[in-house]
Amino acid sequence: MSGITTHPDRVIPNPIPRPSAAFTLVEIMAVVLIIALLGTLVGTAVVGQIDKARVTTAKTQIKQLEAALEFYQMDNGRYPTTEQGLVALVQEPTTDPLPVDYRPEGYLKGGSVPVDPWKAVYLYQSPGTNNPHSFDLWTHGKDGQAGGDGTSADIGNWASSDG
Repeated sequence: MSGITTHPDRVIPNPIPRPSAAFTLVEIMAVVLIIALLGTLVGTAVVGQIDKARVTTAKTQIKQLEAALEFYQMDNGRYPTTEQGLVALVQEPTTDPLPVDYRPEGYLKGGSVPVDPWKAVYLYQSPGTNNPHSFDLWTHGKDGQAGGDGTSADIGNWASSDG
């Protein structure tokens, strides 16, 4: 007796079955695909902005380290040697040439030399090759290798053609 509901007084036909309100597998897969494509587009744009922000951060940190090195030079009459390195900004050097008027608190807040945005140490040379009357200060960028293009290019305290 399918299709017919009985009632004590009369026979009532079942209503017409309605279509299900659920989504089909194809519809769900289409939505997931669209979301994945949008995520890829947005993700690529975000990663590009993160890389640009890291380059900007490296340039800013190099300027701050340059300023600290200039203060060191004003107090001591010379820049730290390549061997003394950037650590001379936070710990008084104990190798020659010894500083003549080292600040007890050092030249960098926080008591440590920052690492670049890619977690590598900044490179320092005094006297510099690119700045022979002072020092070179640089990072190899995203790839950690000398040279490179874009976010993998070296970032230093000397004039370059890519600005």
